[in-house]
Amino acid sequence: MGKGKGAPEGFVAPVTPGRILFEAEGVPLEIAKEAMRLGAQKLPITTKFIVRRDYTAEV
Repeated sequence: MGKGKGAPEGFVAPVTPGRILFEAEGVPLEIAKEAMRLGAQKLPITTKFIVRRDYTAEV
């Protein structure tokens, strides 16, 4: 009989165009942009940072 499937080499998650991957709430806009920029560098896809239409900067 077999001895198992072996170690996984990677994982796959289908990402269709227009899908929101991450949302940030409770942090200033500039910090959120920088965090998302750093995270996007590690993804093998083209990303875009968007802001809600009803966003208001809370001071």
